[in-house]
Amino acid sequence: MKLVTFTHKNETRVGAVIDQAVVDSRGDSIMPSTMIEFLASGAASLAAMQQLIAGGSHRIPLSEVKLLAPVPRPGKYLAISLNYADHIEETGFEKPEFPTFFTKQSSCVIAHNDAIYRPRVSDKLDYEGELALVIGKRCRHVPVDKAHQVIAGFTIANDVSVRDWQIRSPTWTLGKSFDTAGPLGPWLVTADEIGDPHNLNLKTWIDDELRQDSNTRHMIFNCYEMVAYLSQAMTLEPGDVIATGTPSGVGVKMKPRGYMKPGQTARIEIEGIGTLINPVLEEPDELTVY
Repeated sequence: MKLVTFTHKNETRVGAVIDQAVVDSRGDSIMPSTMIEFLASGAASLAAMQQLIAGGSHRIPLSEVKLLAPVPRPGKYLAISLNYADHIEETGFEKPEFPTFFTKQSSCVIAHNDAIYRPRVSDKLDYEGELALVIGKRCRHVPVDKAHQVIAGFTIANDVSVRDWQIRSPTWTLGKSFDTAGPLGPWLVTADEIGDPHNLNLKTWIDDELRQDSNTRHMIFNCYEMVAYLSQAMTLEPGDVIATGTPSGVGVKMKPRGYMKPGQTARIEIEGIGTLINPVLEEPDELTVY
């Protein structure tokens, strides 16, 4: 299933995309209204959604809804650094002995077609096309060979980075957490439809220029190893997002630098999931709040 969080007539709820329509969960007393609650309820919500799909009704044209990020405000948004050999080579860093994670604050999350704002404090706005996994079960100390059981599904992430702010802190958090620096979407594809997440083509374009062209089989630490490693330190919960790293081709390593500029569009495509598209705009003055 392609699960979505969407808004229609000023109401936000969970649905599933079939062809060019959203199967609407409204009116189903079993169906939670948020993706985190939906995932936490496990098999019951999935079965209810399957019944709605099979029923053939409760459809809204996709053009009439506003898609939000699949998980609009995850409890945790974790991302791994230096997880593709070619990206490590272009950065000049050493291959890590252990997975190295940083945090993106959940307030950075935006949806497919939402604008990425180039902040007024920096012009070093970069893209990173990534596969992201979403946790479906509360879990701790998960063995690698059981980790697939706690993954609800997969989506596309653009780990937008403000490079000069990123290097100001060893944790990278500030440069990774600017408002609009977390595009996710357009939907969450359930794990059963993806099968093996470690053989998916991944491509990133800025406008019509192909910048990244790789495959998830080139990950150093795979999805299951990441889940197992993180769960040794913390309880993972439904709706938590883990971005699995970016391949080579990021703007900061281009000559000249290939930072995103207002008027451009970032487009990331991952096989089996779809395409995440976000225009780039200058940060508007009206966002100033104090």
